[in-house]
Amino acid sequence: MSNGDRKIIARIEDATLAFGERVILKNCNLDIVDGAITCIIGLSGAGKSTILRLLDGLLLPSAGHVYVRGRDVCHITEEQRNRVRQKISLSFQFSALLDSLTVGENVALPLREHTRLSEAEIRRTVMDALDSVGLTRAFDNLPAELSGGMLKRAGFARAIVTRPDLVLYDEPTTGLDPIVTNLITDTIVRLREKLNGTAVVISHDLSSIFGMADYVAMLFEGAIIAYDTAQGIRNSPNPIVQQFLSGSEIGPIPI
Repeated sequence: MSNGDRKIIARIEDATLAFGERVILKNCNLDIVDGAITCIIGLSGAGKSTILRLLDGLLLPSAGHVYVRGRDVCHITEEQRNRVRQKISLSFQFSALLDSLTVGENVALPLREHTRLSEAEIRRTVMDALDSVGLTRAFDNLPAELSGGMLKRAGFARAIVTRPDLVLYDEPTTGLDPIVTNLITDTIVRLREKLNGTAVVISHDLSSIFGMADYVAMLFEGAIIAYDTAQGIRNSPNPIVQQFLSGSEIGPIPI
């Protein structure tokens, strides 16, 4: 897929999704540019994390399409969807590490599940992933022994250990102080470069977003109402975007 001179790795097209009476997405459209970092912004509860789950195939829209590398994941078998999903990785908001396993064992889980690597190869690959996030010394630590920022980075290591094409980050800087937030932001940029891949990031931290984003999309009332380069979004004439960026109580967004 392409959009002008940009190659598109994933596309959400006219997607609608509701849970009972609550409509989360309505005729939502979004292109994910291959090799770029796309950040999705919007109000709390707007459905940003739902978009990640559509891209990962964990949720399917009730109407519309989700394409990954040209395949409509809405109209393939679950087995085929699982094969597509093997090149996508979702880094959860709270790391989701298993408390009873060491950091090294947690990071190794996707390799044990999806590959036939030897134990020596698994250890080497895990150490490389941990080195990418500055955590080689934490290999034998339990999650409870790590700080919040270290837990986030351990979750990143697990997300990239299989070298996916597309990494989805759900609120990676939530609850972190400004110094660790900068570290996490820089880590996401470095991991995208290391993998020569693509990243989609959900975040409320505007300084972090504009420190890493190539493209920014704003979700509002179930649809993407603005999509542009990071600089284009900063300069957007859309009053909803400008109210959100400024944090003002005055504007079209209902408080």
